[in-house]
Amino acid sequence: MMRSHERAFALVAVLTLAAGCTTTGAATGVAASAPPSGPAGVSFGDMQDPAPTGGDSQAAADSDLGETAGDLAKKTQNPVADLISVPLQNNFLFNVGHKRKTAYVLNIQPVIPVHLNEDWNLITRTILPVIDQPEIVPGFGDESGLGDLDFTAFLSPAKPGSWIFGLGPTISLPTATDDALGSDRWGLGPSAVALTMDGPWVYGALIKNQWDVGGDGDRKKINRGLLQPFVNYNMAGGWYLVSSPIITANWRVDQSDRWTVPMGGGFGRLFRIGEQPVNAQIQAFYNVLHADLGGNWSLRLQIQFLF
Repeated sequence: MMRSHERAFALVAVLTLAAGCTTTGAATGVAASAPPSGPAGVSFGDMQDPAPTGGDSQAAADSDLGETAGDLAKKTQNPVADLISVPLQNNFLFNVGHKRKTAYVLNIQPVIPVHLNEDWNLITRTILPVIDQPEIVPGFGDESGLGDLDFTAFLSPAKPGSWIFGLGPTISLPTATDDALGSDRWGLGPSAVALTMDGPWVYGALIKNQWDVGGDGDRKKINRGLLQPFVNYNMAGGWYLVSSPIITANWRVDQSDRWTVPMGGGFGRLFRIGEQPVNAQIQAFYNVLHADLGGNWSLRLQIQFLF
């Protein structure tokens, strides 16, 4: 029974890694997104391409954001943009566990760039998940609290060409407040992201894998991967279409429970609350592959504050 419980929870735990990366938005995103957060919505360096506008009135409204809404939206879609942001990514995973209830994960994922020199930036992304998980198998009960913290640092050119990229380490820290909400192990591995911009289009992918490097010897070791492709189509007024599914793999379980592969997308808009630029989006996904007790549908709602 314990083995089935750990397998089923792996799906929910992996969701908290997205990071994407709010890639367009993390995983997770985002990651996102997320996605992530991308993965979800991700941010890279300065964007050059002009965004489509809707006339003089729209251009005037866009200029109030400090740059065009389209250009700023593209920055939020770039996982390694030179832009401080704080995405709050709400993930709802439906039909989880033996009672087929809903799991909820809030990913708090600040992105902070560090200027190393004229040629290089270091883009840091931290993801702290807050989890509300239903009973996976009989006898274990519902669980709520913090999950394992995930940190990634991308080394990225300050003056990128037509393709923008970032490379660096990804680290998982055992910060979960309950054994059922994390691995109680340390994880370490490589992460990479690449994207390009073509007129109104922004597309690319983020990939990473983590292996076990220590922790509680009685818990299962870590070997898990994440891939977050992302595609955005930007329109006038800060509106955009987005698809940034977070694909995960737990390499230490049976093939039938190994993969989570979502398909779907949604839309978003960059706007202002007073003087504060905000990026908001919604995406829905159907999991064409998932663990036996994992959810088959998910909904991602994200709000991202830009600085």
